Amino acid sequence: MAIILCLETATVNCSVALAVNGEIKAIREENDQKFSHAEKLHVFIDEVLKEAKIAKAGLDAIAVSKGPGSYTGLRIGVSAAKGLCFALDIPLISTFTLEVLAQQVNPKDGFIIPLLDARRMEVYSAVFNAEKKQIRETRAEILNENSFSEFLKAGNTVFLGDGADKLEAICNSENARFHQRSFPSAADMAQLAEAKYKISDTEDVAYFEPYYLKEFMLG
Repeated sequence: MAIILCLETATVNCSVALAVNGEIKAIREENDQKFSHAEKLHVFIDEVLKEAKIAKAGLDAIAVSKGPGSYTGLRIGVSAAKGLCFALDIPLISTFTLEVLAQQVNPKDGFIIPLLDARRMEVYSAVFNAEKKQIRETRAEILNENSFSEFLKAGNTVFLGDGADKLEAICNSENARFHQRSFPSAADMAQLAEAKYKISDTEDVAYFEPYYLKEFMLG
């Protein structure tokens, strides 16, 4: 039985979940545009552990969303995860933020393209098939009316995340489906983390760093 604490702080959504064998037992999250992760994260950790009636010493691993995303948010989440792993001598598991976000939809076919706001008309993006397997690398890219045309021409394409509304404003494809203002959540990390735990796909706690993708920008 794997008991994993999941931390998702890559966007304005500060999210913490406690998972047992890939099933959520407790969750706390707050989508605060003021970006209060530094104040909320450790409070949420204590609250989910208390609700699930599990002590920190009972955790088997910590999972953290590694990015891309907000520099500030990623630093806070990764620092907390590494601190817990060091203190408890347990493994660190990382998940890609866009893969976490992709778990929120279940199309029968076509493609899933999570989009995270990277300021102005730029987004962080990756492309997944309907089975949620990544089929195109993660990129930071500037949107235009031809963005993702090869996928839109091939079939239904679901866009989600806080960058989706930017594309919707300029996209005319009948194959585009939009789920705006959705954010990565620790709830969607549970099964990804469980799968990695089972095969010991863990990080070196001392040297692990977030996946920033871009140079440092505040926010």
